[in-house]
Amino acid sequence: MISKSNKYNFIDLFSGAGGLSLGFTLAGFKSVFAVENDPAAAKTYELNFGPHVFCGDIKDVDDFTRYNAQIIIGGPPCQGFSPLGKMSARKGRIEEHKELNQLWKHYLRAVRQIQPLAFVVENVPEFLSSEGFSTFKKSVEQLGYKVASGVLKAEDFGVPQKRRRGFILGVLGTEIFLPLPTAERRTVRDAIGDLPLNPTEKNLHWSRNPRPLSIERYKCIPPGGNRFDLMRKRPDLSPKCWLRKPTGSTDVFGRLEWDKPSLTIRTEFYKPEKGRYLHPEAHRPITHREAARLQTFPDYFRFFGSKIQIAQQIGNAVPPLLAKCIAKHIEKTIDPAEAHKLQELQLAVSII
Repeated sequence: MISKSNKYNFIDLFSGAGGLSLGFTLAGFKSVFAVENDPAAAKTYELNFGPHVFCGDIKDVDDFTRYNAQIIIGGPPCQGFSPLGKMSARKGRIEEHKELNQLWKHYLRAVRQIQPLAFVVENVPEFLSSEGFSTFKKSVEQLGYKVASGVLKAEDFGVPQKRRRGFILGVLGTEIFLPLPTAERRTVRDAIGDLPLNPTEKNLHWSRNPRPLSIERYKCIPPGGNRFDLMRKRPDLSPKCWLRKPTGSTDVFGRLEWDKPSLTIRTEFYKPEKGRYLHPEAHRPITHREAARLQTFPDYFRFFGSKIQIAQQIGNAVPPLLAKCIAKHIEKTIDPAEAHKLQELQLAVSII
């Protein structure tokens, strides 16, 4: 179980596997409650942080005050706001996405009930230009919170991956700004260079069984290259649909480069046709362990579920190292006087 000294207690709403929670825990905060609807992700959270995760619909949590938390963190589902989500909505999932678009209201409900010292909301950048964000911001400002919002780049905070996410930071009674980038820059080599080129089948360093045709295709892609290299070198090996479309994404069937950050690790990183997921040197897609490393999950972090479920947990997570930087920034910003007042209030409530 991951534990540190408890500077402040926090609850994690829509926690997923616990990328945000891990970062806050590594910064010295203590997880006391979490909500996650996906059973496999909830089990992963339990394995790493303890049995205080509620696996179910956040609508069924009626009282958030009982957990004696001073911080709220979490990432409401973003399918309804992301470009990929909008694309699937056009394919007939509009009602489902409308409902997902409203789940941030339960995060706001938790803020209203607890009135924590600080909160952190993570979402896709598109959420920051939505009507939901405007309503959320006005609501928390009426409660006395100062709010900072914007897009943070994971590579600016020591994560060996280019990943842009929207963040909303709120602190009670004192001005808050987004954290400044750190001087630390890390590459794919820094993250996975020590792992065996041939997967060991242990601790998520799992191999796949690509067809001989796939391997021949992989061999055509140089570091930094993509499907266009395959189409140019070996059109006879290229899918006909690619040959019919000479333009498009330069990430598809792409190969990573050792001395640069990776591109965004998404939930299907084990499929080269979904993005730039070929290993920089070996003729294969990256393994689950390599993806977890690029997300800055330490090797001791335990994942639960099938290979597909674990991949979803890895790809959906906030990089823990980014979360740790945000946690330290929040700690420096909290007003000690407000912390003292909340501590006294929670103590009085617990006695009653």
